[in-house]
Amino acid sequence: MWTQRIKTGLVTTTAAAALLLLAACGPSPSPSGTSSAPPPSSTPSASAPATSSPPSATATATPSPSATSAAPAAPALCKAASLSAATDATGGGAAGSIYEKLILTNTGTAPCILEGFAGVSLTADANGEPIGEPATRETTTPVTRIELAPGKSAWAEIRYTQAGNYGDCTKVPAAGVRIYPPNDTASLFVPEPHDACSNAGIKLLTITAFQAV
Repeated sequence: MWTQRIKTGLVTTTAAAALLLLAACGPSPSPSGTSSAPPPSSTPSASAPATSSPPSATATATPSPSATSAAPAAPALCKAASLSAATDATGGGAAGSIYEKLILTNTGTAPCILEGFAGVSLTADANGEPIGEPATRETTTPVTRIELAPGKSAWAEIRYTQAGNYGDCTKVPAAGVRIYPPNDTASLFVPEPHDACSNAGIKLLTITAFQAV
């Protein structure tokens, strides 16, 4: 009887050991909550291009012309060094006077401004001193601002009164007319023989303001 119990116990023990061995060799169950897929990441994919900030306005803005270039300079006054002078006596004459045009032409390379009255005197030669009184201004012609482009001209009217009209005139031969452009101390010379009066107080010449041609 004891022998039967021992056999039965050995069989039971052997079977139990076999079950334990099989359980140890089989796959272990995954822990609860660890087998689920990871939640989707909110981080952008590495392959997606990164968003860049817009370029700075100061780096791409084009400077305005007023900020990069200076305004052109205004034309200077016309000077004798860049002018030529001539007279045109086709205006005729009346009552002992001769009317002619005094023409100044811009011989320079830049525009210049001519405005007002020329200084005009009879003179013995191109370098001589004026003879008698300078021309009187005739103010009936309005003063205008004239911009002379290179090669362009303006004119004023000269009236020469014959020296013989004055009984007390001390006549002196003049070789021509000396011209001082407005606001200039240098002069031009136009050869044009006339009788001048050397004594003061006799005014043989009048001049108008310049006009555009």
